[in-house]
Amino acid sequence: MDASGSTGAHDTIRVHGAREHNLKNIDVEIPKRKLTVFTGVSGSGKSSLVFGTIAAESQRLINETYSAFVQGFMPSTSRPDVDVLDGLTTAIAVDQERMGSDPRSTVGTATDANAMLRILFSRLGDPNLGSPKAYSFNVASVSGAGAVTFQKAGREVKERREFTVVGGQCPRCEGRGTVQDFDLTQLYDESKSLNEGALLVPNHTPGSWYVRIYAESGYLDADKPIAKYTKRELNDLLYREPVRTKANGINVWYMGLIPRIEQSFLAKDREAMQPHIRAFVDRAITFTTCPECGGTRLNAGARSSKIDGVSIADSCAMQITDLASWVRGIDDPGVAPLVASLGDLLDSFVEIGLGYLSLDRTAGTLSGGEAQRTKMIRHLGSPLTDVTYVFDEPSVGLHPHDIARMNTLLKRLRDKGNTVLVVEHKPEVIEIGDHAVDLGPGAGADGGEVCFEGTVDGLRASDTITGRHLEDRASLKDAVRQASGALEVRGANEHNLRNVDVDIPLGVLTVITGVAGSGKSSLIDGSVARRDGVVWVDQTPIRGSRRSNPATYTGLLDPIRKAFAKANGVKPALFSSNSEGACPVCNGAGVIYPDLGIIAGTATVCDECDGKRFSAAVLEYTLGGETGDDGEVSGGKDISEVLAMSARDALAFFADGAARTPAAASILERFVDVGLGYLTIGQPLTTLSGGERQRLKLATHMGEKGGVLVLDEPTAGLHLADVQQLLALLDRLVDAGKSVIVVEHHQAVMAHADWIIDLGPGAGHDGGRVVFEGTPADLVAARSTLTGEHLADYVGA
Repeated sequence: MDASGSTGAHDTIRVHGAREHNLKNIDVEIPKRKLTVFTGVSGSGKSSLVFGTIAAESQRLINETYSAFVQGFMPSTSRPDVDVLDGLTTAIAVDQERMGSDPRSTVGTATDANAMLRILFSRLGDPNLGSPKAYSFNVASVSGAGAVTFQKAGREVKERREFTVVGGQCPRCEGRGTVQDFDLTQLYDESKSLNEGALLVPNHTPGSWYVRIYAESGYLDADKPIAKYTKRELNDLLYREPVRTKANGINVWYMGLIPRIEQSFLAKDREAMQPHIRAFVDRAITFTTCPECGGTRLNAGARSSKIDGVSIADSCAMQITDLASWVRGIDDPGVAPLVASLGDLLDSFVEIGLGYLSLDRTAGTLSGGEAQRTKMIRHLGSPLTDVTYVFDEPSVGLHPHDIARMNTLLKRLRDKGNTVLVVEHKPEVIEIGDHAVDLGPGAGADGGEVCFEGTVDGLRASDTITGRHLEDRASLKDAVRQASGALEVRGANEHNLRNVDVDIPLGVLTVITGVAGSGKSSLIDGSVARRDGVVWVDQTPIRGSRRSNPATYTGLLDPIRKAFAKANGVKPALFSSNSEGACPVCNGAGVIYPDLGIIAGTATVCDECDGKRFSAAVLEYTLGGETGDDGEVSGGKDISEVLAMSARDALAFFADGAARTPAAASILERFVDVGLGYLTIGQPLTTLSGGERQRLKLATHMGEKGGVLVLDEPTAGLHLADVQQLLALLDRLVDAGKSVIVVEHHQAVMAHADWIIDLGPGAGHDGGRVVFEGTPADLVAARSTLTGEHLADYVGA
């Protein structure tokens, strides 16, 4: 402290006048080298303060230290809407975003584990392959020649030399572990010509640019049925590698259908594909294990080199708990420091509840919670100190048994001299905070204020929503519903499941429990989710650009556009900011991005439309007004005003009166049902918190037909007060005739279930069995599983 008794600037991160998203000009002082938890209902402004203001400004300032040329390749970000940000340190955001879908990215490559193993094998492997690159599936073996420039006797000399790079990549699958098999009947109709629409690939209709390239390249006859193609013509159509050619006098790249599909479709994250693209890929392409490497991604040389009979492929396929034991057993003084470091890293996986994974697990298959904890491990061994680490609900996906171990790792980061900021809802995590900041009091426009700042004990004693609910404990139901039937699962053996036989009751609320990695998702995803009549709401994140919003994502905008079109006698396309109705200056973006060449520019609100996205002519049309005696319509809303409404206000607007639109009202009712009545229906998806995105996804799927609704951890991102609303929604769904199956760790949901199926007893090869089936009361009474013990403690039994 300084002489006045106030905390010095070097000891705090001082935020003054923060207005990002829904923040209402707030001031906060966050102590450095402490663990601060940020609480409040979903949508209260926690992420806007921690990620959108503090972490974003730190990253922006770091980016500005790079040259203008380098900045040109970085995302363009504007300064957050805040008056003062003092005391910032380098911020590392450890969020729940998936880690990409490249099959060459694995748990091992995402941390330092694979790099350490490669060094270990390059030192001790027999036969020894020399360089660590020889054990890497991301490095191909190549030979060739090239010019080398070097200094000799004080002058520059250029020589041509032979070179060989020995990498570990499998040549057949190029390090992916799988090979692709194309069903040619799904790519083209051989009875037709190109001009007759032979190509069945999306975006390859007659007259499209791609088909014009094929037709005008000179390689193919666009009027000849594909069935009559010569072998050379068919090869040119399907397999020709990229080559420069001319089409209608324009220089273009020509490539076969299969290379084009690989480049345009398969290089993208599957979840980022448009639905029709994803459907095409699923029916046209089969992915099978590479027959050359057996899915290990490594060539024969890398697989042949072993330590005590174990190859690097074998070690990466081991469950991490087993791999840690094997590494500890290597007794060679020459690699003792490396073995110790690798052992500590693997122990961190076990501590954080990820010991059931293997290093060869593809990173893109990890859940959001698993991905976040894997990123956390990457930073645990970092020599950096005085860093600000920002975590987004790190308890997601964790069983109560694992949360204590995760808390230990958060405190370890703090104790190394770092500032740790945690956005969290679980009381078990909130309890370990040195400092607490509670935002609210409500969500959206009703939030954005600091309701409390101080110690966790002070928060508990406060009269905030979080303070009042921090000690909440659910009680077991007096009576449970009786099943109306059963969904039978027989011999389930996906991943770590051990030929599981189980009957999942229908007509009730069933909760699937168990520690992370026990087999819950394997059971549902492999044996339940793809059945007829089952609607599966998983944890896959909603993806969308700044042009996407709740109205477009849920399909709400379609009936709204039609209602506007019908009321005004014009085309529905006029009421789309991505189509004919777009502002001509900003093209419907609402903001202008100045072209400053390689220098990053800052977006500014479009002067033409004032950020409304639509042209002035479109904003003349209104909906819902009253016609006066003079025939003039007044009191209506234009499309921008409707999109600026909250879901609750929009529901009132479309439910009755002149704007009555039942299709829109039906979708908006689901918004309110999942607790998103406060959400502005036209705000960009990029501004939504993780919990809001999850509930928006639930609202969308609730409209689908199907008697069985399966939810994967629906409490993710939910405040303690919101969980009760979720439970009420689940009850309404069951009472309306649906069977609801929930994969969940939250004890309040377990206590509210009619039936519990508990998997375990542990994770990975220690799990995969049904260890309990019955009512919550029976589970608590038995206390025979980890879940039973924690639930009994929670309900005070």
